[in-house]
Amino acid sequence: MELYQRQQFDLLLMMAVERFAERMIERCAGPEAALARLRTDPQGEGIWLDRFVDALFQDFLLDNPAGACFVLQALADRAVSAPPAGTINAMLQTMARRAFADLLVIRAEEALEQMIGYH
Repeated sequence: MELYQRQQFDLLLMMAVERFAERMIERCAGPEAALARLRTDPQGEGIWLDRFVDALFQDFLLDNPAGACFVLQALADRAVSAPPAGTINAMLQTMARRAFADLLVIRAEEALEQMIGYH
């Protein structure tokens, strides 16, 4: 991955973490509750991880083969489970969204822990 692409991905991830954490805190009435819900059920009420990632991919025009490859290239060293058989586009999208969601959860947990530590 070229350095400018790495920088773009890092900015995307930073913005995603900020937006995701902000929404969880608002929906869950505080960082402590948001962190607890994120850890117990990332698809549950107030968190909706997959919905967030889907919307993010649409907003940042990553919901296409080139966008999926951009994400996968940035996360090339991360493990991801194989998606079900399908079109190459669908498989790329599934892998990119899973890998991004996994990293987003890790970074969001870190952000929430920092917020809790500062209060």
